[in-house]
Amino acid sequence: MSTKPLHSLERRLLKTLRGKKEGSRLEAVAEKAGLSLDQTRRAVEWLKAKELLAAEAENREVIMLDTEGQKAAAEGLPERRLLEQLTKTGGEASLEDLKKRFSGDAQEFSAALGNARKQGWVEITSVDGKPVAKGQAVKKATLEEMFLSKLAREGGVAEADLAQDEKMILKILEKRPGYLKRKEEKTVKISLTSQGSEVAAGLGEEEELDKLTPDILATGKWKGHVLRPIDVEAPAPPIYPGKKHPVQQFIDEVREIFVALGFEEIEGPIIQPSFWNFDTLFIPQDHPAREMQDTFYLADAKSSQIGGGERVVQSIAQVHENGGNTGSRGWGYRWNVERAKETVLRTHTTAVTVKYLADHRPRDARVFSVGRVFRNEKTNFKHLDEFYQIEGIAVGEKVSMRDLMGLLSRFYLKLGLTKVKFWPTFFPYTEPSLQSMVYFENLGKWVELCGMGIFRPEVTLPLGVKNPVLAWGGGLERLVMLRHGITDIRVLYDNSLSWLRGLPLCR
Repeated sequence: MSTKPLHSLERRLLKTLRGKKEGSRLEAVAEKAGLSLDQTRRAVEWLKAKELLAAEAENREVIMLDTEGQKAAAEGLPERRLLEQLTKTGGEASLEDLKKRFSGDAQEFSAALGNARKQGWVEITSVDGKPVAKGQAVKKATLEEMFLSKLAREGGVAEADLAQDEKMILKILEKRPGYLKRKEEKTVKISLTSQGSEVAAGLGEEEELDKLTPDILATGKWKGHVLRPIDVEAPAPPIYPGKKHPVQQFIDEVREIFVALGFEEIEGPIIQPSFWNFDTLFIPQDHPAREMQDTFYLADAKSSQIGGGERVVQSIAQVHENGGNTGSRGWGYRWNVERAKETVLRTHTTAVTVKYLADHRPRDARVFSVGRVFRNEKTNFKHLDEFYQIEGIAVGEKVSMRDLMGLLSRFYLKLGLTKVKFWPTFFPYTEPSLQSMVYFENLGKWVELCGMGIFRPEVTLPLGVKNPVLAWGGGLERLVMLRHGITDIRVLYDNSLSWLRGLPLCR
């Protein structure tokens, strides 16, 4: 015998089925138990899980109201409506007058008159050679009317469930066009298992309390009742609490990791002068990356002040033209300050980093930023025109590429990524430069992530920074995609509720 606690709905259902040898229709059991269909279905599933109940689906033909039948159930049969009109005239009216009063066409009027005469409600006589209808009000509903009301109330009934007199009425009504229709319908029959019969037989009539309210506690009513035990193993419905977007969750995690590694977060504006976005990074003013095809420029907008001071502006101009005091030969062109004032939506957060270096000229520092950047790219499964970038620098007198590789290896390890390697590559404002690569077990391959290197002297010396600067940066969404097994970056921002609800609250 089951020892699992029973819900009050389960108890009521078991008591209703107690003693029944054959299966009963779900709807009939619900009505007898005084439960809604939803409550009954819920209790059935619980009892099936406890092996106290068996359910079997079967197909049956259901009799339902058709268009004319629905009209008759709502407004009355045509003969009833005709009699009502006749009663309004005092019980006597010419057929011509009665036909005008009747709310139906000529064919329906003829059928209504014929049925009214058949019922004995109306008789036809002749007055001055003209046919006249006579009749009195009849309050008692006919069997046909009662059957139509039943169908309207219950929505439909199976012919097998009809009483013998109802089957006769069914045949009569089916002769009326558009009154009834038949529909194949699935139904469920439920019955107690042998174990369920034992449990049902042992149920007492005492009332169980599902919950304790202040009133029950204050009055002491709970003392005379049994408190329903709670089944902690019972399946619970899914709950979807509010939670952060997965991208924001990952950003928070990245911030915690860098702070734990001794870094400080810095922020900067999304709109930047070309000076900080390109020129300070030793990117020439005729470089393809600065063209409209790659960068979002603000139309007819220029920065009135670049910032950083005249010293920095002049140093950057000299580096571009002849290398300045960096030991470089520069790019050998006439640097244009007006071009440097053009404003853009930043293409990387490095614009924030170099502004920090110019403002603080640190000898020793560890800072990072996580922010949105913009690229004039066609959106597809691996590219967005707006995305997040992780950026960081470490400044020190004796820092080296070995330190940078160790730092990023530590960062990836805290994200749960253990297999890391570094590949030589080229970036315009770092030298030497590496590409970090991480092995993802679920993909079975190495994936390129952050670019990294040491800022060139053409970047740091004009800003007043003399110590080496380790720098790295990369897209954040790629890491989020790999964590959640996503192959299309657009999924992250489609905001599909089914996908968002299926993500865990924490890793």
